[in-house]
Amino acid sequence: MVTTIGPAGSPRTTRLSLSAQIAIGAAAGAALGLFFGERVAFFQFGADAYIKLLQMTVLPYVTVSIVAGLGGLNAAQARALGTRVGLVLALLWALAIAAVLLFPLMFPPNQSASFFSTALLEEREPFDLLNLYIPTNPFYSLANSVIPAVVLFSIVLGASLALVPEKARLLEVLDVAARAVSKATSFVVALSPYGMFAIAAVVAGTMSFEDLSRLQVYLVSYVGMSLLLSIWVLPGLVAALTPVPYRPLMSRARDALVMAFMTTSLFAVLPLLTEQAKALIREHATVERDSSAATDVIVPASFNFPHTGKVLSLSFLLFAGWFVDQRVPLAQYPRLAGAGLLVMFGNVNAAIPFLLDLFRIPADTFHLFVASGVVNARFGTLLAAVHTLTIAVLGTCAVTGALTIDGRKLIRFATVTILLTAGVVGGSRVLLQTTLNRPYDKDVTLTGMRMLHDRGTARVFRSGEPIPLLPAVKSSILDRVRSRGALRVGYFGDSLPFAFVNRYGELVGFDVEMALQLARDLEVELELVPIDRTILDSALCDLVMSGAAVTAHRALHVQFSASYLDETVAFIVPDHLARAFSDWSSVRAMGHLRLGVPNEPYFVQKIRDELTDVDIVPIDRMDDMFAPHDPPIDAAVATAERGAAYTLLHPEYSVAIPKPRPFKVPLAYIIAGRDEPMTSMVNTWIELKRKDDTIDELFAHWILGQDSTSRAPRWSIVRDVLHWAR
Repeated sequence: MVTTIGPAGSPRTTRLSLSAQIAIGAAAGAALGLFFGERVAFFQFGADAYIKLLQMTVLPYVTVSIVAGLGGLNAAQARALGTRVGLVLALLWALAIAAVLLFPLMFPPNQSASFFSTALLEEREPFDLLNLYIPTNPFYSLANSVIPAVVLFSIVLGASLALVPEKARLLEVLDVAARAVSKATSFVVALSPYGMFAIAAVVAGTMSFEDLSRLQVYLVSYVGMSLLLSIWVLPGLVAALTPVPYRPLMSRARDALVMAFMTTSLFAVLPLLTEQAKALIREHATVERDSSAATDVIVPASFNFPHTGKVLSLSFLLFAGWFVDQRVPLAQYPRLAGAGLLVMFGNVNAAIPFLLDLFRIPADTFHLFVASGVVNARFGTLLAAVHTLTIAVLGTCAVTGALTIDGRKLIRFATVTILLTAGVVGGSRVLLQTTLNRPYDKDVTLTGMRMLHDRGTARVFRSGEPIPLLPAVKSSILDRVRSRGALRVGYFGDSLPFAFVNRYGELVGFDVEMALQLARDLEVELELVPIDRTILDSALCDLVMSGAAVTAHRALHVQFSASYLDETVAFIVPDHLARAFSDWSSVRAMGHLRLGVPNEPYFVQKIRDELTDVDIVPIDRMDDMFAPHDPPIDAAVATAERGAAYTLLHPEYSVAIPKPRPFKVPLAYIIAGRDEPMTSMVNTWIELKRKDDTIDELFAHWILGQDSTSRAPRWSIVRDVLHWAR
């Protein structure tokens, strides 16, 4: 509240509007987050509780509103609702698709790749249209928030009620229930300033600036286009086609739009949007009959169809194509519009991977879409809320005959829309080209990786450096290690990310760190020596720790320890071929292929078992798969885990794991001289490192790329400006 002095000198209390209170709460929360940084993370509990309270009344509201709204209509009204609102929805989809196709005009050139992801191994569930839309058990759909199924059930029940003669008393009960739900929603909405405070504090205090750096091109483009659609295009369309002016529309919807933006929950503001749409039509449109029944059906029923915010997510396909330097060609735009609109009837997180496969864009870009949700979810929800309000007002006016076709208004709307769109697209392009376009740096990230923990030091022999021979084995290699007080471990030169030299000249990697840990556990010094794959002599090293794949042929010649990791056989292919090589049936359909395959009988036989029409080109070193071949090879066979690391150095390539039945290859350490005591000790040690999570921790760091760069504490005023805390 604000106290002012009235005309007679008496104090007068003025209550701030809800949107003003929300803005104050959000600003205060953001200031607190910036001041204390990650120390405000505990507010996440309050933020989650507030959002759950907002969602609490949504499904009851959807069910009651649709049943009561349809039940109160006659057959003629229902037909008008279906046809006219359907045309309005198609118009909104067309505008959203047009906006999506403008995104490439904002993108500067770029290139990328990523570490291995376990998502590459997941079999994607097929799009199940029946289970999503047809509720075999409506109560299950209600309990599990299957919104399309709940909406369909409510539509069927409401349409059936419309045919029941004695429905008046039930409609009265439903009306009372709807008002009760509305009262409950109003109570929760009154808590919005406090909820906004908690949400803003968490976002401002915990969101990493680095998380935004890789997505800044898409974020700028998406935010600009979503704001254009939210602030002008959709409200302007309402003003051009109905008696509802632009300013009153935006003024009345302000509170609901702010709440939708801050909470990222469209469901939470559904009742408020419905009430504002009814109020706008009552105030500005002259209709012959009560429009509330039509509005009560249109708003919740619209959830059965993709909203504009959801359709705008298709822009990620164009961004992903730009990101990997494989742009979606203009000829494929109709396919993107048709297939994209269809799959958006389901879950977005299921639709995007499907579309990435459809347009042969590397699947490893999907994690960028997930990361972009931190920011884009808010603007997408804002756009979804404007879409809901737009279809409510336009649809109700269409059903009630209040639409107006004014040539001057339409020309003015079209002119302003074209100018604003040109400004957003051109301005974003200039901004991205001058300030936000960053060069590819994942290769620097990889070569800059260092040890996850300080596990001691080692003497490292470089390639070409004289290596003194070890003493002859008298009893066992393990005894030799103890008597020397040193463990000598061999490594291969092409074992990224298990053993490689970083840009600081340090020998690092998964197995280098494991070797340091083994020497530390044995309380001996560590020596690391480069080893030729064809010469494994016990006079050169005690064991080899360098990501060696176990095969039957190799087991005939060397002694392996127990397996410590499994790798997945995959293809390394140019980016645009990743989808084609991700399924065995599509690989076979290509016909004759030339494949680079590791020079090992196991891999050769595996490929020949799956593919009959194939020429095998032996590959001795991982680097050879990226070298020119005459004639060229179509793809190279490697393991996905290490192949992904090599694609960081060669971002024009991607990893493709063929499905179904991806097959695994175990990794183990090679014991020199087939020494049984050494083998037994290493096997026991591997099991210990598996139990104490050392192997999992190193896998996350070196293979998945987690903590691949040092992470400083989140910037905050209390730490970085005032220096009151560390």
